[in-house]
Amino acid sequence: MANFVLVAGARLGAWAWDEVVPHLRAAGQGAHPLTLSGLADRRGVPAGQQTHVQDIVDEVEGRDLRDVVLVGHSYSGIPVGQAAERIGDRLSHVIFVDSSVPADGEACVSAWPDGGAMVKASIAENGGFWPLVPATHYDGHGLTDEQIARILSGSTPHPGATLTEPAVLARPLDELPATYIQCLLAGAELSDDVRRLLTSRHWRLVEMDTGHWPMFSRPRELAQIFLQAAGE
Repeated sequence: MANFVLVAGARLGAWAWDEVVPHLRAAGQGAHPLTLSGLADRRGVPAGQQTHVQDIVDEVEGRDLRDVVLVGHSYSGIPVGQAAERIGDRLSHVIFVDSSVPADGEACVSAWPDGGAMVKASIAENGGFWPLVPATHYDGHGLTDEQIARILSGSTPHPGATLTEPAVLARPLDELPATYIQCLLAGAELSDDVRRLLTSRHWRLVEMDTGHWPMFSRPRELAQIFLQAAGE
């Protein structure tokens, strides 16, 4: 049995996986959606990037999980990629869902076109948090009005330090057994870092014809990709 530890992207919590979890459990697998510090029901807990890495490690070790498939969506690819190499032989596979990937010594926002200047300014203006976004942010991603409303109602401002602090990697990321899921609908290109990683024999690419939040727009299809990646 695989144990999927599911970590959603910025502003989201464990609730974002509510429509994916039943499909994984129906297939006889373990599913452990995780809320990172400072978000959703853990709002108010101080958090930097290494806090989020430790949240994931603690979830795996605290539950004594084996055959672990770590799943990181969007921002959460950054802490998931770091946690993956810290859980040792508990790890079976890593899945990056349309996500950022960590680079040793680099912040999440450093790969953005302006080096993260706009995000850093926004964080500074909002008390150390990356603020919420309007409904229009989700246009063009294959989401219904109801799904967008659900995302908006459940979102919380994101702890800014998690975006601006550097990642710490002990070994090359391309050594991890990994699947990268690219969501095509919004037209975003793969980053240069992801393209390089996909040249590794340990990595493979899966494309989905949907937007950046497939756990809402295509939960069943996403769960099937997870199961296939885990060897089901």
